[in-house]
Amino acid sequence: MSTGQKIKEIRLKQGMTQQELALEANINLRTVQRIENEEVIPRSYTLKIIAKALHIEESELIDSNPSGNDQQNPRQGKAMLVWLHLSGLFLLPAFLTWFFEKEHDRDIKYHGADVINFQLSMLALLLPCLFLAGLPQLVALFTVLVVLINTVRVIRGKSYYYPLTIRIIKTSFEPV
Repeated sequence: MSTGQKIKEIRLKQGMTQQELALEANINLRTVQRIENEEVIPRSYTLKIIAKALHIEESELIDSNPSGNDQQNPRQGKAMLVWLHLSGLFLLPAFLTWFFEKEHDRDIKYHGADVINFQLSMLALLLPCLFLAGLPQLVALFTVLVVLINTVRVIRGKSYYYPLTIRIIKTSFEPV
């Protein structure tokens, strides 16, 4: 069952309208409609606030078959996501993994775009700071910490968040 279907099912079981869910989660009604109609894939932050509004664990909303491929081994899919986030320490492996796997796995497509966008954003932040004492090291330390924290969160099945990210790579169905 897709994430949108799960949200709709839980919302209806609780006797909640889309408008009530939108108000409770402090998001736009159209966002709820687009998620439930599977026009978009919600970002991890959006899932988090929707789960909170529904008084459930975020893990209950995760799509049980995100790639649409029944043949994929779930452990292999999760291992690939962990690798993708961890490879965010280096731009090239993350990009190559995303580039070659994005058409085969929807999670790789969206997670990879987030990881690469974060890396490119940090690179854009780092370049002007190269000649300022100590600042490049702080940006690098921040990057490593964010990547490691998000990798652990993916291992645990939790949502991830890459702060200070500029959306450079966009995907066809934009997550909200």
